[in-house]
Amino acid sequence: MKIEQFDFFLPDELIATHPIEPRDHARLLHVTSNDLSDHHVFDLPDLLKPNDLIVYNNSKVIPARLYGHRAGLTGKVEILLHKNIGGSKWEAWAKPARKLEIGGTLIFADDFKARIIDKPDTGFVHIDFNMKPSELFQKLDLYGLPPLPPYIKREAIKKDTETYQTIYAKHEGSVAAPTAGLHFTPDLMKALRDKNIKMTEVTLHVGAGTFKPVMVEDTDDHVMHAEFGEISQETADLINQTKHNGGRIVAVGTTSTRLLETASNDDGLVEPYCDETAIFITPGYHFKCVDVLMTNFHLPKSTLFMLVSAFMSKDKMQSTYAHAIEKRYRFFSYGDACLLEL
Repeated sequence: MKIEQFDFFLPDELIATHPIEPRDHARLLHVTSNDLSDHHVFDLPDLLKPNDLIVYNNSKVIPARLYGHRAGLTGKVEILLHKNIGGSKWEAWAKPARKLEIGGTLIFADDFKARIIDKPDTGFVHIDFNMKPSELFQKLDLYGLPPLPPYIKREAIKKDTETYQTIYAKHEGSVAAPTAGLHFTPDLMKALRDKNIKMTEVTLHVGAGTFKPVMVEDTDDHVMHAEFGEISQETADLINQTKHNGGRIVAVGTTSTRLLETASNDDGLVEPYCDETAIFITPGYHFKCVDVLMTNFHLPKSTLFMLVSAFMSKDKMQSTYAHAIEKRYRFFSYGDACLLEL
């Protein structure tokens, strides 16, 4: 399909640069095959059904943006960690990458350095921090910054460390937040449980490739970035039991959706999973597991807008986004959300 079919005009002032507080007071656009209705996230318990199962992504965002310099030189180097490639080794987006040489050393602080071990692709490097992962995360907490998306045109502040993180974040590894989950609060989760709506968790570590623009003219030519995901036996059993009992699977975010669809067989049953996924979902895809999708509003011509267009139909999502723009919904990571129901 032509990428241009997934384009739309978004006024800059609708790009959210800070989150709504409290989190669950963000707006929520409920979308069904024949209706649109305006709500808030705190209305979610009334929009879902008893015995629905919410599946959220418990990956934790790390302070993945680092600023330093090359050993012996003064020019600033910006590093955005992309994904772990084993132990203390990471793939990272670098600026300016062309000036970095294999074997060179990057200095972020007197006690925090990394060696460049490879340059696998334009703009990317492989670096080795040469320390235990636990020590590395401690250093990132000291010297790293929250990896705010490039469309948020401001510097990260200390509060972003809290707000650009879900309240149920557990396993460190993401360099971008699973943003649909940013709207959840303890009060909302209690209200969901009180309605007999169950919850479970999966892990998918979001890579910086989620911000990578689609540079080709046709979806068939786009190469999707791979991300590591994990689904436990316990979670798989709960999902399958819910399906068996006639309940619906409610995925929180495109990350959870991509992982669930990767791990599902043709009968819609989920199997335990521990591997990377590079699934690219576009219109024409048959969803095997996910029945309801809660997600934020996505960028024009992005792989995520293609995914939601596959879930509801391209025309439906274009009209949905037109409504959201007319009603002044807030877009992207710190913005509002929609609830898509097949």
